[in-house]
Parts: sequence; C-alpha cells; structure tokens
Amino acid sequence: MTGRVVHVGQAIVDLVMSVDEVPAAGQDVFASSYTLTAGGGFNVMAAARRDGAEVVYAGAHGTGRFGDIVRAAMADEGVVVVNAAETQLDTGFCVALVDAAAERTFVSTVGAEGELDVRHLDEVHVREGDVVYVSGYGLYHPGNAAAITSWLPRVPAEVMVVVDTSPMIAQVSSEVFALVAARADLWTANEEEARALHTRLGVGTTSDPAGTATETAAALDATVVVRVNRAGCWVAAPGTEPVHVPAFEMVPVDTNGAGDAHTGVLCAGIVAGEPLLEAVRRAAAAAAIAVTRRGPATSPLRGEIDELVRSAGRAAQPGEGVPTAPARS
Repeated sequence: MTGRVVHVGQAIVDLVMSVDEVPAAGQDVFASSYTLTAGGGFNVMAAARRDGAEVVYAGAHGTGRFGDIVRAAMADEGVVVVNAAETQLDTGFCVALVDAAAERTFVSTVGAEGELDVRHLDEVHVREGDVVYVSGYGLYHPGNAAAITSWLPRVPAEVMVVVDTSPMIAQVSSEVFALVAARADLWTANEEEARALHTRLGVGTTSDPAGTATETAAALDATVVVRVNRAGCWVAAPGTEPVHVPAFEMVPVDTNGAGDAHTGVLCAGIVAGEPLLEAVRRAAAAAAIAVTRRGPATSPLRGEIDELVRSAGRAAQPGEGVPTAPARS
C-alpha cells in the first residue's frame, strides 16, 4: 500500500448491551450480556487496519478510564495516534442496545473527542496516496466542524477525502456542509442517511437507492456509495449509470459496526489502489462477516475477506463508466 487512512473522526467507548427488545418509555429490561469496548470511529480504523492499511488517528482523546480503553485498543490494532491526550476531559461513550433482530439503538455522550482543534489536524502531514476519512458526527460538533473545515482546504488535491455521512448529516449546518462538499471526493451512507442527504440537497423526487445515489452524485459532483443492507449497495458517479454491488448472504446476529466495517475496508481498498467496485465488493464481504459476530469492532482480517469473495465466485468487476474514485482535481 502506498498511502494511509487518516481518520479525523471520533474514537469513543461503546457499552453494548444485548436485549430482547428496546424498552418503551418508562419500561425496564435486563440485558442478557454486555461488553465495554472501544467503538465509534475506532471501528472504521480497526477495519482498515485488519485489511492491511496503515491508519493514522488525528482526533482528540481524553485522560481517564475511557480514554485508556480507546488508546489501548488503537495500540493493539497498530493505529498511529498523533496527538497527546487532553488532560481536562475523558473520552466519551455510547450505550448501544442490540435487540433480538440484531438491530441497534444508540445513546451517546460527548467527551474529549468532541474538542477537536485545528492544531490536532496540523500534526498530520497528509501526502499523495492518503485517504482522509471525515465523519458526519464530527461535522455535527461545532468545534470539530470548525477545525475540519479550516483544515480541509489545505489538504492537497491528490489526497482523496471520504465522507461517512452518519445519521447526523441532516443536522450539520449549511455553512459546514457546503465547505465539506466543496472538497469531498466520495460519500458513503446507509439507505436512511442517503435519503436524508438527498433531501437536504433538494434534487429530484426519487426514493429508490439507485436513483438516490445517481442524483446525489450529480448534485455533489462526487462518487456516492449507498449501502442497502441485504440488498447490497449502489455506486454512482457524476454522468454515469449507477452500478449495483450485491451483498453476501449471511445470518446476522449483531449489525452494530457493519457500516463501519464496510467503510473501513472501502478506504483501505482505495489506499491499496484497488478499482472502486473491487474495493466496494470487498467492503461488502467485510460487512457480511461482521454481522455474524457480536460487538462493534468485528470487521474480519484481509484473508477472511478474500476467502469469502473467492468462495462466492463473484469477483468484483469494474463497471463501465464508473471511475476508480480519483481524488478531486
């Protein structure tokens, strides 16, 4: 691999609890199991690392029990942390409820990771071949958004910027959204997030994922990946027909972190120079394996991904007219 995945999002701690169903207001339930582990943006970094990419964490992190958990997890995965811990705050955490249908519900706090400053980002000297990962969660926090939008215009044009929309994309300020859109090369979103992004842009009236991807790509002048769970995903670039990448059939036990596995492996594939559809196909395989394992950071190793792709007998083929996701010129 020639470049690195530079992560400017937030690594936090996940308290994951398994429940039969998420309780209604005023109800009380007991979890059948729980784990306390690094999560949030860490899941994306772990996925990219396990697929062989060099990963740099440029975000903020705190001093305390949760900060220690996150730093230890990043050290175990081989993630390079460029900034010292913030001494006044601990890292934040998320309570993730995973029900019997493998769906998840989140309630999050904000800690030191929400205090990103441009000085943190200036510690990273991005170079040709790198991929910069930006999260919609970071764009939602005013301080983080100010740092990212101040720094992004200084990122060299040959460096690809990938935006993972997150559910917060509808709540990002118009000014921040415009500044990020002016530099982003590729956007990735699940179906619900993609609809929110499409609605925000005010383009067209389509509701199907293929049309959403196509119209959004044209409006943003960028490549768009729309993940549709068991229906695979759609990849669209401006001026081209959307391409469907099928999913791998698996029986899910926990969907928490599946999107992170997809995005991390997608970024690793781009860094490795893989054709875009090949990178997306391998990302789909990673997500399929991830949902068969409990926990948020369950993306598989590179060999496991390659084995699933081989065993399925459907190697990714570059679609006619679909680019290999070049950085914005």
